[in-house]
Amino acid sequence: MSAAVERVTTVDEPALAAPAVQIDSVAKRYGPPGSSVLALERISLSVERGEFVCLVGASGCGKTTILNLVSGLDQPDAGRISVTGQVALLFQEAALFPWLTAAANIELPMTLAGVPRTERRQRVAELLELVHLQGFGDRRPHELSGGMRQRVSLARALAQRAEVLLMDEPFGSLDAMTRDILHDEVERLWIDAGFTILFVTHDVREAVRLGDRVIVLSSRPAQVVEEIHVPLPRPRDGADPDLADVAEHVITRLRSEVRAHAED
Repeated sequence: MSAAVERVTTVDEPALAAPAVQIDSVAKRYGPPGSSVLALERISLSVERGEFVCLVGASGCGKTTILNLVSGLDQPDAGRISVTGQVALLFQEAALFPWLTAAANIELPMTLAGVPRTERRQRVAELLELVHLQGFGDRRPHELSGGMRQRVSLARALAQRAEVLLMDEPFGSLDAMTRDILHDEVERLWIDAGFTILFVTHDVREAVRLGDRVIVLSSRPAQVVEEIHVPLPRPRDGADPDLADVAEHVITRLRSEVRAHAED
């Protein structure tokens, strides 16, 4: 099968009916022939519009590779990826331009898109308020905490009118309290804006706290070994015993997969 990435950005009836992300039998290999590494092996996954899906798996199993392929930063060797809507990718580090203020970082994608200045400034003010950073627009990244920098990064993604957010361990470097606060913020923004999120994390409790579904991946090469629906009502409390029960199921499945790989 030849590789293909189809990007649908028009808002018509077929696009509205299609999943936000559709991955069909995708394979990806890195390295030269003879010594290459198979990262993904015929993986298939569907993410519906407005859904919050978390990917978990052992280190190096291919979670970030999936996001890179969906975002268009890389291309599959086989299979097909279809994405409906504008995509934005958020990394573990905020990746802000250090010489620009928070407001200027948020404004940049709109400037590149040719949005008029008056509209840009109004939108920046709205986004700063949305991520609870009113009054911090004139600060540069080094003047902000790690959590605040990630809020700026999130606002910059929203400035692109993104309908699909790809989040690669965006809170992995933050302390537990800040991470918990940002869980609430991301959930609030997701509910209010209705965008789709595909979220990679090593933290199983984080995945269960945020996701509608948790996708458990095998060790490399990655395949989907289980899809776990999280039936808990929102907003969710990280200390909820029911949440802990679902997390324990995910952890047990991951341990089983890691042990099986170690015995190969």
